[in-house]
Amino acid sequence: MRHAIIVLATAVLLSACQTTAPPAVRTPAAGTPAALQLAASIDAYKALVAQQIMAANGEYTFSGRLPPMLPAIVVLDLSVGPDGELKSVRVHRSRDSDASAVALAAVRRVPVFFPPAGHLMHRHAKTFDFSETFLFNDQYRFQLRTLSGPQ
Repeated sequence: MRHAIIVLATAVLLSACQTTAPPAVRTPAAGTPAALQLAASIDAYKALVAQQIMAANGEYTFSGRLPPMLPAIVVLDLSVGPDGELKSVRVHRSRDSDASAVALAAVRRVPVFFPPAGHLMHRHAKTFDFSETFLFNDQYRFQLRTLSGPQ
């Protein structure tokens, strides 16, 4: 009995001496496509990013056929670090400031890093840069060109 108490007391003391891990940094959420795979190509990478943007913005998106006349089209330039951290996002092309604001907010609404991009980056590049096109309907809901497919 005395030996068991000594072992238990030692275990308690040792566990009290353990350091705790630093707070977790923003990383891909478990179960998301970004956490499960690395993109094999630039097109595959853009598809993973587009899926994350769509998942984070369900109430701002629409599915199905695009309207014959799109009221707004916004092209954003995104820069992502090797670990998938969004480094910058800017409007490349737009004629509608309200749609531009919706598109920028949609990208920033993604709560986790994008997929790691280091393997797709040029040798001395600090970021992986690409564009995404937001296609808006009359209610200012969007689809992403990468995922919309042929219409």
